[in-house]
Amino acid sequence: MTSPTPSPSPERARLAGALRELKDRTGLSLAGLAAKTTFSKSSWDRYLNGRTLAPREAVRELCRLAGEPEGRCLALWEIAESEGSGRASERVEPVTRPAPPPPEQPAPAGAPDPGRDGSAYRRATLAAVLASVSAVVVGALAAVALLLPGRGGGPGAALSPPPSATGPRCRGAVCEGKSPMRMKCAGAPRTLAAYRTATGAWLELRYSQECGTSWARMWGTRIGDRLEMSAAPGAGTAEGRVRGVRIEDGVDADSYVYTPMTAATPGSVVRACFDPAAGGGEECFDSRIAR
Repeated sequence: MTSPTPSPSPERARLAGALRELKDRTGLSLAGLAAKTTFSKSSWDRYLNGRTLAPREAVRELCRLAGEPEGRCLALWEIAESEGSGRASERVEPVTRPAPPPPEQPAPAGAPDPGRDGSAYRRATLAAVLASVSAVVVGALAAVALLLPGRGGGPGAALSPPPSATGPRCRGAVCEGKSPMRMKCAGAPRTLAAYRTATGAWLELRYSQECGTSWARMWGTRIGDRLEMSAAPGAGTAEGRVRGVRIEDGVDADSYVYTPMTAATPGSVVRACFDPAAGGGEECFDSRIAR
């Protein structure tokens, strides 16, 4: 018994819906799209049904065929891409039920009568609750600071705030060798350079200032193609670690595939090299991260 195909994420479903509207506007079949673009009939079928995230170039080509400005669809694509790569597993978010309202408490002495001014009473109660919570939190942080005399330079040193639940999950050397998608470093990266290979594959060097890392990605590829990247801190210093990825199957070939990240800072020279499965020699390009 085959397991059901997981539903696309809401972000990918919105992008797929917009692409289907553009396809209908062109009046082309899937075979017609394949004939007028650089993507196959089976690839368009997956893109339009949301089973695979369409590459950026596919979105642009369809917009051109439909006479549609690229801005809206590329914005939907950026949102969908930031949620995960073509190999990322689907996530099911737990359903959180609202907590029941707290029982009514008698008004404290001196508080406004809720029967006469309910909004004033609620504001006064909320202020009292917030003040109590703030006092507890401040006290707890002070106690932790005293219990950790060696952290941050001595007793009473200020504690660093916890990392944001929605922000990047690593920075600099901690990100070394990790996925830019899973570590949430690909939300708003900078494209340092783009390159099209002799086989028609597209390559990009990417940099996240927030994470202090760089990586490369490729699409429009073939099974067996390989991409490697590294970052050199500057003249006279050792080369950074080489990070590579290979196109393993047809799903990879129809999707964006990313190298793991390597630490990079302004002034670093980031280099990527593409080795096609079909032969023909290695193709490399690089870019310096602006200071």
